[in-house]
Amino acid sequence: MIAGLSSGDRAAGARRVPARGWRLLLRQAAVICCAGSLVTLAGAQTGGSFGGGASERPIGPPQRSMAEWLVRLQQASRVPSYVGTFVVSSASGAMSSARIWHVCEGDVQIERVEALTGAPRSTFRRNDSVMTFLPDARVVKLDQSESGGIFPNLLNINQAFPTSDFYASRELGQGRVAGFDADIVMLSPRDEWRYGYRIWSEKRTGLVVKTQTVDAGGRVLEQAAFSELQLGVPVQADKLRQMMGSTEGYRVVKAERTRTTPEAEGWQLKNPVPGFRSENCYRRSAAKESPLVQWIFSDGLVTVSLFMEPFDRQRHQGEGVASMGATHTLTRRLVDRAGDWWVTAVGEVPLPTLQAFVQGLQRRP
Repeated sequence: MIAGLSSGDRAAGARRVPARGWRLLLRQAAVICCAGSLVTLAGAQTGGSFGGGASERPIGPPQRSMAEWLVRLQQASRVPSYVGTFVVSSASGAMSSARIWHVCEGDVQIERVEALTGAPRSTFRRNDSVMTFLPDARVVKLDQSESGGIFPNLLNINQAFPTSDFYASRELGQGRVAGFDADIVMLSPRDEWRYGYRIWSEKRTGLVVKTQTVDAGGRVLEQAAFSELQLGVPVQADKLRQMMGSTEGYRVVKAERTRTTPEAEGWQLKNPVPGFRSENCYRRSAAKESPLVQWIFSDGLVTVSLFMEPFDRQRHQGEGVASMGATHTLTRRLVDRAGDWWVTAVGEVPLPTLQAFVQGLQRRP
């Protein structure tokens, strides 16, 4: 673990999960959330170990455009109901899995994610509201997620961004995942600032059933996939709501998050990173911890978060880099005439991309 980062995890808007979105619920690697703590994500693995990287069956015309694929993948999260087991794999031998119950009623999406590996954990989402039950600690954490964070949106798709300027789509064929026929598409980066994504989309609904994150050399860094899936099965929304309200005997901890601007907090990015735009900025606070500013950037598919807080010599004992699969975390101390700061950058992007963000970050004059 990087010095200065606590061992807990608090959901942040960096998915989306990780980043991240629903990814913040599953992946067991280094992703920063509120007050400098880590949410875990899965790590690297080679394409050969995962398998299924190439087209399994030929595909004929017509092919969808990049814009059409983004619409399809984004809308697929509104599948009325499903239940499944999702597995995230790591080259280091680590693996995390979870059981998911998902239901959509009109504009309301509710889901339950039960961790099957690691410490017991149950996470509930109702649109942007997130509740995480930690039975061992008898704690319930309340937070807000970005609107795109509903499982299983594997990418932080934002159609307002010119995503096609930075990614190209290419259909690879069809395959099968968890017993379902799926179309396979490759979203390839047009530069070195981002990774590529190989995506399996369930043929009838468009639901994303498998993804692989791929580096510039074609190596699969990370894989996430359903191992078992039931579409259209009854999921009782009322029962999920009832479970969300069962907090008796738990200590409820609410993350305080206030929308702000980088300018108001005294920060600026001197040299913007190509393709990434400032998306949101929040001021977060928690008991016994200094306020922390989270600045979120997006290229329309993935996000990068910068966390800035006053330097604390006891907690922040050394700069460093943590790399787990496609996710990197970078910490740096920033000292200027106005103060002493600790900066943490996290994102599912190549390490040089995070370095460019940190090198360009500075206090406003």
